[in-house]
Amino acid sequence: MSLGPLMVDIAGTELEAEDLDILAHPLVGSVILFSRNYRHPAQLEQLTARIQSLRTPALLIAVDQEGGRVQRFRDGFTRLPAVRRIGHLYDQDAEAGLTLARHHGWLMAAELISHGVDFSFAPCVDLDYGLSEVIGDRAFHARASVVSQLAIAYTHGMRDAGMSATAKHFPGHGAVVADSHLTLPVDRRELVDLDQDLMPYRRLIDNGLPAIMVAHVQFPAVDARPASFSHRWVSGVLRGDLNFQGAIFADDLSMGGAAGFGDISARAEQALAAGCDVLPVCNDRPAVRKLLRELKRAPDAAASLRQVRMRARRSMPGANLTASPEWRTCLQSIERCMATPELQL
Repeated sequence: MSLGPLMVDIAGTELEAEDLDILAHPLVGSVILFSRNYRHPAQLEQLTARIQSLRTPALLIAVDQEGGRVQRFRDGFTRLPAVRRIGHLYDQDAEAGLTLARHHGWLMAAELISHGVDFSFAPCVDLDYGLSEVIGDRAFHARASVVSQLAIAYTHGMRDAGMSATAKHFPGHGAVVADSHLTLPVDRRELVDLDQDLMPYRRLIDNGLPAIMVAHVQFPAVDARPASFSHRWVSGVLRGDLNFQGAIFADDLSMGGAAGFGDISARAEQALAAGCDVLPVCNDRPAVRKLLRELKRAPDAAASLRQVRMRARRSMPGANLTASPEWRTCLQSIERCMATPELQL
């Protein structure tokens, strides 16, 4: 059985009968975990092992573990700073900022992998225009050149730990005020004016970026559809102009930014037609059930292979991880960052 295009969530800290039924469906290829799915590290290891035992190839397991206010697993994991603090350090000492970016990426990835999670949706490479509250301190910096350098260091840290990076939110969420979780943001700039927003993606793609998440943001000067449903953005700009060969994730299809483009089945069809490989559907079990009934597309072999390449390389369990010199070095780097008062902008 290949990995299907749907990424689904589960109800709690253990798999229930309905979860098992859904995860067995061939349209499902991956699972995303949330804070409600976590009690402590041992429970997480049991849960991920159970999920991975259900299918061959095993379902992929993802989480949002960026740091700061977006960190699903906290107690038992290192508390990670928001990446804006990495940008602040870079402004004071560029070499130190790049080192912290790599340490942050490595530690985040290594701790997740040691508990059976394949990848985190990180890093966020939106530019900090000072407009978007939902992005805010999730952005490394305001300058595209700095975001590019820090994101490359961060993804190299993830790669060294054994995790594939997913840059988001293509082509950029930082220049809009609206929150795409709630409504559709509209960015009225022309494509030529988005060059700085696209710079981090160009640089990361040149460095072998494995995956990208596409935003529910509309750029009417480019396409009437939001980027996540846009063939122009996904197949034209991302696959064509930028020559991206990795996995493409739509943002969560149950978000408010996608709601105006049909029911869940219509949204899924549009995202697949645009060229997306993976369609997350979160916190809406009826929508998942509807898709399993109505989505008629067979799993795409090339998209399934791109997903399989997101599998983490697990090198050591958690107990051995915390005894490793690399873990101690990265932890000390994070602790120094957290001990420094945050700059007030």
